[in-house]
Amino acid sequence: MESKQSSGGGEVSPATAVLLGALAPGVNGPTWNTLKIAFLMLGLCLAAMLGLAFSSSDFALILHVTFFVLITSTLFLLLTRFLAQTGLVSIEHQMQEIGLAPKDAGQKRE
Repeated sequence: MESKQSSGGGEVSPATAVLLGALAPGVNGPTWNTLKIAFLMLGLCLAAMLGLAFSSSDFALILHVTFFVLITSTLFLLLTRFLAQTGLVSIEHQMQEIGLAPKDAGQKRE
């Protein structure tokens, strides 16, 4: 029965992993993938806005959207460099930090 608990405890849904990534210290893989997808979608929306701004020939609108693109790219670059230096955290480690890890995992050391 212990093998069923340990194999069942190892499987964490992606939604739970992202929630753990938001609550626990560190960033896990599914949370970072979700952030990359969000930045990709934001980049696509800003590229469409920039195209519309150029087609309208409004200098103030072009300047504002270019500023948004600059802010987004800087934030993504800073997040990528930060994670390259700190590394990703496993989901199991985050569950232990919050206290959601199964009690059997701590007793296996004996």
